[in-house]
Order: sequence, then structure tokens, then C-alpha cells
Amino acid sequence: MMIDPREFWSLMGSRPVSVPVVAAKGAEGPSGLLALSATHLSASPPTMLVCVGHTTSALKTIHHARSFAISYLPVGAEKVADIFGGRGGVAGSDRFVPDDWTTLETGAPVFSRAVAAFDCKVAATFTHTGTDIIVGEIVAYKVDQSAVPLISYRGAYRAVNLQ
Repeated sequence: MMIDPREFWSLMGSRPVSVPVVAAKGAEGPSGLLALSATHLSASPPTMLVCVGHTTSALKTIHHARSFAISYLPVGAEKVADIFGGRGGVAGSDRFVPDDWTTLETGAPVFSRAVAAFDCKVAATFTHTGTDIIVGEIVAYKVDQSAVPLISYRGAYRAVNLQ
């Protein structure tokens, strides 16, 4: 069976996933992307995995910084998700509203109201058909037990009912 790119993205939209922003800080300032392909990889050592397309502007910053942070967005941060997803006409470091961002250990931007955030140092990078698969070892983290996670499902953002 042959699956074309449009059908592939439609299929990917059929799976409910968290809404993470991956960000790094380089010499030219912070850069980031909405990364619906961000997940855990290993518990020992604790590592995360992110997939970043070669055409994504933040990739260069991640490679130069050798670190990145993954911030899983809460309900109420839909506008942030849109901005980092390339909607809304905001680009580059203008995406980072100062009061909304902090740092942990590496200096990579972390969304201050994140459900969870993982600050990582790049441990390995692999390339597969126009995408870099970046493995990061967790060096710091934060968790907000009271935050409600934002989910992407079938092209829309949704709240998770935790009751």
C-alpha cells in the first residue's frame, strides 16, 4: 500500500497526542517549533527523542546549542501552539513572550506554565529521509501537577478530562 504525504498527515492527526514545544537558545536568540513527534526513549539514562525536519529553522539552533527543552503545553496555551506551529505570523525570537518563558539548566527556553518540561543535552542525532531524530539526555525537569494537558486530535486542540 502506498501512502502519500497528505494521507500520512491525515492519519497522524487521527491519533491523540500531547502538544509540545521544543526550544533551544543560540547566539542569535531563542528558536522553537511545535513538535508533535516528541517522546521518551529510555529511563536509564533518562532520555527524550524529538524529530525535526531539515527545513525547520529551529534545527540549526538545536545543533549549535547542543541542548533543547521540551515543554508540554497546558489548556489555555492554544495560541502558543499556533504560533510555534507556524500560524499567526509570528516568527523567530518574537515567539518568546518574556513573561511566558523561563530556563532550567541548559539555558533552553521552557514554557513557564508547562504541564511538564524536560531540559536536555543532545546525546545523539540520526538522520532519516529529511528529518533529524535527536536524542537528548534529561538534565533538569519541572512538573505542574495542577495543569491540564492540551491534546491535538483530528486537527483541533482539546482538553483532557481528568475527572
